[in-house]
Amino acid sequence: MNQVILDRIEALREVMRREHLAAFIFPSTDPHNGEYVPDRWKGREWISGFNGSAGTVVVTLTSAALWTDSRYFIAAEEQLEGTGIQLMKLKVEGTHTIPQWIGQELKDSDSTEVGIDGTVLCTAEVEDLIADLRGEGGLTLRTNLDPLNEIWRDRPAVPLGKAEIHPLEFAGEKAEDKILRIRKALRTKHADGMLIAALDDIAWTLNLRGSDVHCNPVVVSYLLITSRTVTLFVDSRKVTAEVEIYLHSIGVDVREYGEVVAALAHYPDYNILIDPNEINYTLAKAIRCQQIVRGASPVPLLKCVKNKAEITGFRNAMLRDGVAMVKFLKWLIPAVEKGGETEISIDKKLTALRAEQPLFRDISFDTIAGYEAHGAIVHYEATPETDVPLKPEGLLLLDSGAQYQDGTTDITRTIALGPVSSEQKRVYTLVLKGHIQLELAKFPDGAAGTQIDALARECLWREGLNYLHGTGHGVGSYLNVHEGPHQIRMEWKPTPLRAGMTVTDEPGIYLADRFGVRIENTLLIKDYMETEFGKFLGMESLTLCPIDKTPILSNLLNDEEIAWLDRYHQRVYEMISPYLDEEEKEWLRDATLPLLD
Repeated sequence: MNQVILDRIEALREVMRREHLAAFIFPSTDPHNGEYVPDRWKGREWISGFNGSAGTVVVTLTSAALWTDSRYFIAAEEQLEGTGIQLMKLKVEGTHTIPQWIGQELKDSDSTEVGIDGTVLCTAEVEDLIADLRGEGGLTLRTNLDPLNEIWRDRPAVPLGKAEIHPLEFAGEKAEDKILRIRKALRTKHADGMLIAALDDIAWTLNLRGSDVHCNPVVVSYLLITSRTVTLFVDSRKVTAEVEIYLHSIGVDVREYGEVVAALAHYPDYNILIDPNEINYTLAKAIRCQQIVRGASPVPLLKCVKNKAEITGFRNAMLRDGVAMVKFLKWLIPAVEKGGETEISIDKKLTALRAEQPLFRDISFDTIAGYEAHGAIVHYEATPETDVPLKPEGLLLLDSGAQYQDGTTDITRTIALGPVSSEQKRVYTLVLKGHIQLELAKFPDGAAGTQIDALARECLWREGLNYLHGTGHGVGSYLNVHEGPHQIRMEWKPTPLRAGMTVTDEPGIYLADRFGVRIENTLLIKDYMETEFGKFLGMESLTLCPIDKTPILSNLLNDEEIAWLDRYHQRVYEMISPYLDEEEKEWLRDATLPLLD
């Protein structure tokens, strides 16, 4: 029995009885709705022992359950054993929704009150939850209690990493000018001001960076922009004298992180813009003004179109990252043949090579190094329990990236470590075809990513193959590796694609318990041509790294696709080789020879 978790759940139930709560909900989110959650807000993990990145736990006075997706079914079953927490498999037929399950569990309860900490879930999701619970027999939702403050006795503090100024040579635009552009965008929405909670949006707006969130160079804070003032709510211990002087010079006031609620209660303007998918419910309810304008924040659309300095930074960062990748790839197969390498050890080797590069700051996400069957797990992350040795055979799927001060990288290569099967070669080549077809795409300015997504999938669909993740996402400029609002995916995402956006190209195929293949470059959307039918866009690979040719079935590629691959490899050699020694150059020359030579 998992006594630690049982004791925690019982402590929670004592608070629930005192507060007359019949159930309590723990999501995986934090007050800023970020992808990576600081330890302070990992309440779902603490109460359940389940450490996957996605999931929701509900505890009643007599039962408990965890909802998570197929990535974590196996891990969740193992981690929940002995806790009394039932695994609820999302998107599996017959699985109740959270409100349905709560309604069923509470049908004989004396209390109809359900609790959730309103600071850790966005307004839109809380409102949906309120409506859904009401439909399950009139259940009500209380949002003003965080029992973890009482029962989690060694709860981590809010991160205290120091904020730092992001140099203008990399940012490319002064913070004052960005604020002016935000205010202009607000006027188009008939809003006097707005609250920003997304940490990457705050970092971009103020040209600040930090170290508060794993892999994301951001500062835990809020930013309130009114018609006349700008206020950063942040723990003052994070603000150095240099940063304080800088913020004062650009007209930004600094107040303590916890004072944001009081500031919203005394908001000075007639109205305020709130993005219900960003701002948490507690903050939204704290606002006191004549009108709340609900709508999407204008900042992501401003941030995702890169300026000249940011594009230059991307190119420089990708060049250094390519050097590290080439050094790694040259080392890899001889090391595997020698023996002793595992999924975790090669991750450490690649990170060490990246760390040798100028301006390296961190990895941009946790590396996915999946050998053979592990490569079929889309978001696999090796642990000491799952780590396996690499053999000189089969496929390694390696998805990794880095944070450099001038840019963020994201690259996937699937590598043949030795002999591979004919099935693996066929799937690898079909994925490569899809990747190349998207890189070759030309499309009207303003087309949505959904409208070009099929270009990466069509050759796979012809073979009855498909993948369920998106084909591409935006990438931040020394910011979060996953950046919106534009995406390339099957599900409808209407954000128009514009010149200056970055986007990944990462089709893949995953055959459960066998192997997975994914090939990813980060691309820059560029102007292509203008005709009587308007402006057209194309894409350029920013990523500079050889694509493994050994698993390619060349007869499956058409002439245009082979020409693209040869041109890409020629460019990789020309750009990377000046930074290599003679032995490394020789390896790269062989890796980038024309496919049919």
